[in-house]
Amino acid sequence: MANGYNSTDPLTLDNQLCFSVYSTAHAFTRLYRTLLDPLGLTYTQYIVLLALLAEDGLSIKMLGERLALDSGTLTPVLRRLDRAGYVDRTRDQRDERIVRIHLTDQTRDRHWDFERVRATVAEATGLDADELMYLQQQLTRLRAGLESGL
Repeated sequence: MANGYNSTDPLTLDNQLCFSVYSTAHAFTRLYRTLLDPLGLTYTQYIVLLALLAEDGLSIKMLGERLALDSGTLTPVLRRLDRAGYVDRTRDQRDERIVRIHLTDQTRDRHWDFERVRATVAEATGLDADELMYLQQQLTRLRAGLESGL
């Protein structure tokens, strides 16, 4: 213990689950920035587009719930995506208070760009498909536990 490191000490930084998640999130952020900058997208814009690729025409409220983003964060992102030609925002014909978000044809045509980003990130993890699925399930369970503890 000459260097002051004690791997059995529960307060050691490397023994903190929160630090592992935090530093991993930063690594993801750096990787996504590298991959998304050439597409002119931020990570938040990217996940909005992925959600809409899965279910086009979501309301802003439904999209916010799906992405765990509040309207104060989501509205400016949607505004920028609209100006850049990625999405169209339209009022619901049955209830004009509801704004629906639709992908443009230009965005649907870029589907393969998004798939390339996904594949590159998956490969960069060094995990196989089963390991990635298991990890994602565990993280979902972890998040649910943390949220229920609030």
